[in-house]
Amino acid sequence: MEASERRRVVITGIGLVSPLGIGTEDNWNRLIRGESGIGPITRFDTTNFSTRIAGEVKNFKGEDFIPKKELRKLDPFLQYGLAAARLAMDDAGLKIGDELSPRVGVVTGCGLGGLTTIEYYHKILLDQGPKRISPFFIPMLIGNMAPGLISISHNARGPNLSLQTACAAGTHAVGLAFHMIRNGMADAMLTGGVEATITPVCISGFNAMRALSTRNDEPERASRPFDLERDGFVPGEGAAIIILEELQMALQRGAKIYAEVIGFGLTGDAHHMTAPAPDGLGAAGCMRMALQDAGIEPHQVDYINAHGTSTDLNDKFETQGIKTVFGDHARKLAVSSTKSMTGHLLGAAGGLEAAYTALTIARDIMPPTINYENPDPDCDLDYVPNKARPGVVRVALSNSFGFGGTNGAVVFRKYE
Repeated sequence: MEASERRRVVITGIGLVSPLGIGTEDNWNRLIRGESGIGPITRFDTTNFSTRIAGEVKNFKGEDFIPKKELRKLDPFLQYGLAAARLAMDDAGLKIGDELSPRVGVVTGCGLGGLTTIEYYHKILLDQGPKRISPFFIPMLIGNMAPGLISISHNARGPNLSLQTACAAGTHAVGLAFHMIRNGMADAMLTGGVEATITPVCISGFNAMRALSTRNDEPERASRPFDLERDGFVPGEGAAIIILEELQMALQRGAKIYAEVIGFGLTGDAHHMTAPAPDGLGAAGCMRMALQDAGIEPHQVDYINAHGTSTDLNDKFETQGIKTVFGDHARKLAVSSTKSMTGHLLGAAGGLEAAYTALTIARDIMPPTINYENPDPDCDLDYVPNKARPGVVRVALSNSFGFGGTNGAVVFRKYE
């Protein structure tokens, strides 16, 4: 399809379940105030763990979104996903009747799926034997049950897909959903990311890699992207679903529009299982592809919601990648990491950060990178330190990078 024939795609609904709160306004208000959603882990005894902090979802009541009789069949990541989808659909005011149903799809990203369920039933198996395993065990844990159940709940019979591309999964989901609408495969998509992996095995595994912060005595100050004293990421959980629609459909039904999606890029580092490519070459290629897909020049970008994990190599190499792509303009960009407040939601991170980026554009205020106290010579861009910054944002980029060297970037524009 020629560029002139490509359909325009806009964001009309946002649903958020995160360490900062349930719903868009709770999230946004705390984000702009620079509040942290990180605290001590409450899900299990962390006495013997190197990391005892995380960004847990608090005050979540599944029965507010899902019939009580269904809750026992659903891993937390599925509950979060269904809740976020309900919030997004209500926000968009979108009703999917039988005629529209085949033209509405669901694409979500998820890093690890139902890890809570796996750990629980593995113990049941060891303690009580195989006959005590629930018939719902497999459906509770597989990642693609998220888009499956969301489609069932909302009568969406169009494209249905789950992506397991580690920490880039949510961004890949948004990008692919955008392309599906732009290229005519669907008229609307529910998309984003879901994750709930604050479990003993997950924390143990990341600790074995020395990937997590161990600043346990100061949870709110532990996630410090781009800061010289960063010591690892802080795990988080939650779900973020956004509603994408073809522009004319959105206009015809009088939908509010947060932002327009205009570009998507994805690359592989071809370098290492867990470490990013030196000098941010993979990240740079991904950002460059997204800008080319959007048909815009680097100097047109005002803001980047960075992957910004608070790990040594990611923050340094992402900074280098931004410099490679944007040249002198990199010094004029505002770059912030909202993971400083939410922690790292793994497969859900890209969905959450896409939503935050759309809100940044809609409300003309850039979220801060909190806990930025000690400048790192290798990280020398404008990271919107510690306080939100008002300012018109016409074009913004959201980055996500994952283990295996998988990268994703989505470009958003103010709808005009």
